[in-house]
Amino acid sequence: MAPLAHSALYDSIGVGYAAARREDPRWRAAILDALGASSPVLNVGAGAGSYEPDDRFVVALDPSSEMLSQRPEGAAPCVLGVAEHLPAADGAFGAAMGVLTVHHWPDWRRGLAELRRVAERQVLLATDTERLAQFWLARDYAPELAAYERRQTTAAEVAAELGTEDVRVMWMPHDFTDAVYPAFWRRPEAFLEQGLWRHSSALAKLEPEVRRRAMTRLAADLEDGTWHARNAELMERADFDAGFRLVVSRRDS
Repeated sequence: MAPLAHSALYDSIGVGYAAARREDPRWRAAILDALGASSPVLNVGAGAGSYEPDDRFVVALDPSSEMLSQRPEGAAPCVLGVAEHLPAADGAFGAAMGVLTVHHWPDWRRGLAELRRVAERQVLLATDTERLAQFWLARDYAPELAAYERRQTTAAEVAAELGTEDVRVMWMPHDFTDAVYPAFWRRPEAFLEQGLWRHSSALAKLEPEVRRRAMTRLAADLEDGTWHARNAELMERADFDAGFRLVVSRRDS
């Protein structure tokens, strides 16, 4: 996806994004732990500012003006830009972070090289795309979603490119607050709401007919108990590995 296409996507699905995509405190704690005491921090693909540290100097970068416009009052200063061309000097930051952004970069390897150039530490939330492709929404209701996930840059590829073996599982509790779509792994009724499909890049890219078909089939399965019979094991779990991974690297690793 070209930078302008990425901007256009989030200028569209980003309307109202901050209200729906509220950061989860447990993921926030994990990301801050990975950042350690590094300062200053560059947040690439920063959007509305979820998971940014608030105890040190941060610069936010994103290609979408709609996303940046939703940053709260008092948030870190922000600039329009893309990962492949970071407007920063070599070693200008103690850490560069990015939350579910690498798969949107047209040249993700160049983007990672740029993060290594400008920051000593890199902390990136990415995905095990095969686990996402096997999530019940993709498996049973929208196989097009599985195909989309399998085309994305994986956490393993990000780690290999950065030369790190520090890849941490980001468990998703049943009451997760950030409305990335697998967050509702134990709350299937949420997928009957149109709004949820508008604020996820993966779901928003599905054709309207695919979304309507998936919602219709899910509604029927919830009505007759098929979904609960098929996913009974999930209802006993407190948390779930949906495939999210935190990749942590240092420039000299």
